[in-house]
Amino acid sequence: MCVAIPAEVLEIKEGNIGVVDYGELKQEVRLDLVDVKVGEYVLVHVGFAIQKLTREEGLETLEIFKQVYAALEE
Repeated sequence: MCVAIPAEVLEIKEGNIGVVDYGELKQEVRLDLVDVKVGEYVLVHVGFAIQKLTREEGLETLEIFKQVYAALEE
């Protein structure tokens, strides 16, 4: 199964590279497949932003991931 993770775009660098924040991790990803601006949310899969999300969708999905991880640690 493949999973795409929501992240906030913090910076856009030359060459269509974005710096995104997953909440506790920042990473460079390719932005070739989406048209986004700093502050917007994207779904990231294998180093590529594949879909733009609304802020609400991004935050809601990140919260669901946190809940799942917390349940797995119990």
